[in-house]
Amino acid sequence: MSTTLRIGDLTVHRIVEMEIPFTDPYEFIPGLTPAQLEANRGWMQEMGALDAASGKLVLCFQSYVVRTPHHTILVDSCVGNDKDRATRPPWHMKNDNVWMRGLAAIGLTVADIDIVMCTHLHVDHVGWNTKLENGRWVPTFPKARYLFGEREYAYWAAQHAKTPIACIADSVLPVMEAKRADLVSSSHAVNDHVRLIPTPGHTPDHFAVEIGKGRTEAILTGDLIHSPLQARFPALSMRADTDPVAAASTRRHFLERACENRTLCCTAHFPSPSIARFTRWDDGFRCEAG
Repeated sequence: MSTTLRIGDLTVHRIVEMEIPFTDPYEFIPGLTPAQLEANRGWMQEMGALDAASGKLVLCFQSYVVRTPHHTILVDSCVGNDKDRATRPPWHMKNDNVWMRGLAAIGLTVADIDIVMCTHLHVDHVGWNTKLENGRWVPTFPKARYLFGEREYAYWAAQHAKTPIACIADSVLPVMEAKRADLVSSSHAVNDHVRLIPTPGHTPDHFAVEIGKGRTEAILTGDLIHSPLQARFPALSMRADTDPVAAASTRRHFLERACENRTLCCTAHFPSPSIARFTRWDDGFRCEAG
């Protein structure tokens, strides 16, 4: 599945790898109360963010491809194929062509990607960084430079050295070993159309991606927000946030600005169409289709 939109002189393509009822709401958002969920169940189900049959949160796993006058940029590379992900059955040893068909549907091949940007180095944002070739993990995009947050990489490399992390081993370190990675600050400007914005909390050096020449036309949020419930209740952090307090602060600050400026937000995990603007709702925010 792909969705294409024009933003100024940029084109943004959305490539969906999977969109499924994925996780129990209380497991995913530990601070969520039954009262909060019940009060918001109706609109969550209506927008496809909560599956009525299973009671699970529906999450979309996807990439964005940004075409600028200068570069073709892939933002976040999803889950990938052939990866050992035993704790997540939908991802484990996946071997399908859904993501690659999505890339082909917008007229691109892996050789057309100039830059791969990972908003952070979690498993569902680095998977297609590499492919299995003759028993070895090698970079999937033969001409691309991969941009990793410098502090983000340092943090996960240190964690991996203490306790091996599968996605670092198979989807990040092979890129480093191939000398295809550039370690950048989370406020790095790629060109006059694409800039990074520090949005820490979910991970130590998480960044969002701001696009638009001379002004902000849209922001690719990465994982500063996962579910529309976190717009309604910005203080609610999800289970994998490394710093829940910082994540909540980042999220509220982001939503305040996005609401004030009517910013188009391309979210990583909201259900389709995933692209929204935010408006105020009591002490929180609600999303409207972009």
